[in-house]
Amino acid sequence: MPSKIDGIKPPFIPLGGLNGVPSPQPVVPPGQTPFAEILREKLEGESGLRFSAHAQHRLKSRNIHLDEASLERLNRAVERADSKGAREALILMNDLAFIVSVDNRTVITAIDSDSMKDSIFTNIDSAVIVK
Repeated sequence: MPSKIDGIKPPFIPLGGLNGVPSPQPVVPPGQTPFAEILREKLEGESGLRFSAHAQHRLKSRNIHLDEASLERLNRAVERADSKGAREALILMNDLAFIVSVDNRTVITAIDSDSMKDSIFTNIDSAVIVK
């Protein structure tokens, strides 16, 4: 073991030697799920999508209700957009439109057919049409 650090002899050798003490690695007991995985699952929710506060307000004010099948279709559309490298996508589904941040899987806003008339969608890089 070297007894000098940068040519200087220390008055004592640290417990971990001159290279330092290695950081302890987290230990996951067998049969248990790591905390990071549990946290990720909770943040993603059941459908894997989150709805921003703005999107939640739009859904409520425009009386838009999404059932499990619609949420699954929306989630698959986001997955398809992600597979093509999209970042901000317009998803057209039935008579609804959604602007989605694909990177963080967040629905930014929801638009019904009445509100879509004469609309211009900006700051998107892709569109997905769901049948």
